[in-house]
Amino acid sequence: MKIGFIGIGNMGAPMARNLVKAGHDLVVYDVVEANMKKLAQANMGKVTVATSLFSLISSEVEIIITMLPASKEVKSVYLDEGGILSQDVNGLILIDSSTIDPMSSREVSKRAIDKG
Repeated sequence: MKIGFIGIGNMGAPMARNLVKAGHDLVVYDVVEANMKKLAQANMGKVTVATSLFSLISSEVEIIITMLPASKEVKSVYLDEGGILSQDVNGLILIDSSTIDPMSSREVSKRAIDKG
């Protein structure tokens, strides 16, 4: 399975490595370029670095997983202009693993459901 993974930090990097160990191909995106490059170098051939959210989504991923630091970042990645939900994600499985406040999670979920 080809998985998009956004947020390759303290929590996201180990999660991403476990997905690779389980046999999945990843397309990763993080605002810290070094995090993406480190993961890609350690898992050559299984991890592709995306240059933007758009390039991650357009790489034909089947699932997108986000692991972000806080509600502000989750809302930005999903809801801002150029964010995940501003693109054609109809039918994609979206999984947010971030530890955020319930109201933000519900808001993003509702917008995702409305988008399809």
